[in-house]
Amino acid sequence: MAGRIEARLKELKIELPKAARPQANYVPSTRAPFARGSNILFISGQLSQWNGEPRFIGKLGGAISKPDGKAAARICGLNILAHVKAALDGDLDRVKQCLRINGFVNSLPDFVEQPEIVNGCSDLMVEVLGDAGRHSRIAIGVASLPHGMAVEIDAIFEVE
Repeated sequence: MAGRIEARLKELKIELPKAARPQANYVPSTRAPFARGSNILFISGQLSQWNGEPRFIGKLGGAISKPDGKAAARICGLNILAHVKAALDGDLDRVKQCLRINGFVNSLPDFVEQPEIVNGCSDLMVEVLGDAGRHSRIAIGVASLPHGMAVEIDAIFEVE
């Protein structure tokens, strides 16, 4: 029987990509004990790629539009959820809370709407996880990201 979050994904017609293998010397996720008897799950930075295929290459305020930037951040969020699912043996219902996301937006120096772009990921977390998807966050502009991608986002979750 599918869990509550899997049912929600199906209802929303949201497909998760395959959890991508790391592209360098790091692991996709790590877990640490948390004071409330659960664990903290750290998800490594996820790029705006779908099943390993780069999407949205370029800078916000340049070649990448704001709607495309938001779409790139949503793809990062989908990749994050895919890694959470993999780390939790396929059971997204074990997510207690999305605690924080850190959004990095590849942007020109005069582009100042990074928070709006990172909303693509923030909105997805709430859409899928409900109140458990509400989180703290940062959204900053950076001079470049790996492979020239528009957005990279990492996340921290409280999990069972």
